[in-house]
Amino acid sequence: MKYMLLMQFSVAGADFPSIDTWSPAEIQAHIAFMGEVNGKLTASGEWVDGQGLGGPQQVRIVRAGDDGTPLVTEGPFAETKEFLAGFWIVDCDSPQRAVELAAYISTAPGPGGRPLNMPIEVHPVMSAPPEEV
Repeated sequence: MKYMLLMQFSVAGADFPSIDTWSPAEIQAHIAFMGEVNGKLTASGEWVDGQGLGGPQQVRIVRAGDDGTPLVTEGPFAETKEFLAGFWIVDCDSPQRAVELAAYISTAPGPGGRPLNMPIEVHPVMSAPPEEV
């Protein structure tokens, strides 16, 4: 079954310092870890896709207006403490394996090389509606 693993990052540094305060070496270590994660997922045959996402300054929330024209709100959003920083789509044998992968990704290094233990959301990817629908 496929799962989407969503990596949340803190805007205000509530859980850990905002990435724009990290040293270049700390950012490079974090990115290297993500590359290793992707390599391990590829080697295990669980990799489907994964991408880093632009920061909150690049986010746009779009709704349709009454006449269907786009109503766009641009970030950053003051009420938001976290933003979606990246995702993986993995194909795992069990929900427990998806949770194991999320826990490992959560340990990505942050300032001083310490594990961030950041929240990773695990969502099953639906290939069809449930049979009862």
